[in-house]
Amino acid sequence: MTTPPIFGLVLAGGRSSRMHRDKAGLVYHGQSQLDRTMELLEPLCSERFVSVRADQTKDPLRSRYAQIVDQDADLGPLAGILAAQAHMPTAAWLIVACDLPRLDAATLQQLITRRDPSRLATAFKSSIDGLPEPLCALYEPASAPALAAYAAGGGRCPRKFLLKHDVALFELASSHALDNVNSSAEYWQTMDQLTPDSSRQQRSVRVQYFAILREQSGLREEQIDTIACNPGELYDELRARHGFTLDRSALRVAVNEEFGAWDQPLLAGDSIVFIPPVAGG
Repeated sequence: MTTPPIFGLVLAGGRSSRMHRDKAGLVYHGQSQLDRTMELLEPLCSERFVSVRADQTKDPLRSRYAQIVDQDADLGPLAGILAAQAHMPTAAWLIVACDLPRLDAATLQQLITRRDPSRLATAFKSSIDGLPEPLCALYEPASAPALAAYAAGGGRCPRKFLLKHDVALFELASSHALDNVNSSAEYWQTMDQLTPDSSRQQRSVRVQYFAILREQSGLREEQIDTIACNPGELYDELRARHGFTLDRSALRVAVNEEFGAWDQPLLAGDSIVFIPPVAGG
């Protein structure tokens, strides 16, 4: 029997609610995490796709790649896996999350080498608790009916699916290769580990001012080279420079036209707006 070909799918449909910005666009190794993960999959897969929500199809980062759209957003990562299997039922799907900055070619090659096509899936054991790692795993075509039945029965967790079915599991050669990053604090900790002092490198950002901030700065906007890691640090820097009288607690911040968090990662090219209280009576 011919071994099914391997197709690759990068899960990039999450809302990144804890990070307060798109995890697929975060830069760890000089390129976005989505670009880097797609690059890692290229030599291993016959075809590669990005898993997206319906409202992400025109996103500039994701639209450069072939996409598979989630059909049920309430299923989380499982939606991406099911959509991929529906798209190409005869392929084995190498599923990889987009928030694994320590993932490397050797780890993916280890997964391919240990592949067991006679099982429903091949996956690593977590280096933390020994449970299956479902979001860097290889799902064989035979797993599709079982996954669909699992979802139809109310199942939502791919890890629990792997625990209940016949899958090949083995230890990671590199124990931290599948460490994911979900929060701003984890992002900067990871950056400091991967690239020491990267958090304090200068980055160029654009800042727009409105209302009292425009009056006090005398500027509508400015381009700034800063070592601030997040919008909070940036505001403190600008407050000292321009003599702003408003405390941070009186403001809201928007990054790239979306309301953000004061501690979210600040990246080169970001556009920031500090929003003062609205006057009225």
